[in-house]
Amino acid sequence: MSDDRPDVAEFRKRLLARQAELLALLEAADSSTRPVELDPGREGRLSRADALEQQAVQLQAQARRRAELVRIERALRAIEEGDYGLCALCGEPIGLKRLQLDPTIATCIACARRQD
Repeated sequence: MSDDRPDVAEFRKRLLARQAELLALLEAADSSTRPVELDPGREGRLSRADALEQQAVQLQAQARRRAELVRIERALRAIEEGDYGLCALCGEPIGLKRLQLDPTIATCIACARRQD
């Protein structure tokens, strides 16, 4: 294997580990996104507005995690199909350093710049 091509087995391992981590985080976060119920009689409790704000932050974090899971699933599918490391837009190889930074990346730097 040349130095500029990705070690697909290593990237698959990284992707699967991150996928498991995200799934665990989503499962653990389920309780923090349930409807806010506060006991107004207890002192030291967060105000309803603070609790709603915290819940909104948790919901945004979950949305980011779900989006990352979609990218991971797409990358794993590309590995299975033999297309991993190739730009989804132009078909050219994605730079190894770019993949090392984000193994879910689907475009080469040239195509990414054109999209911005």
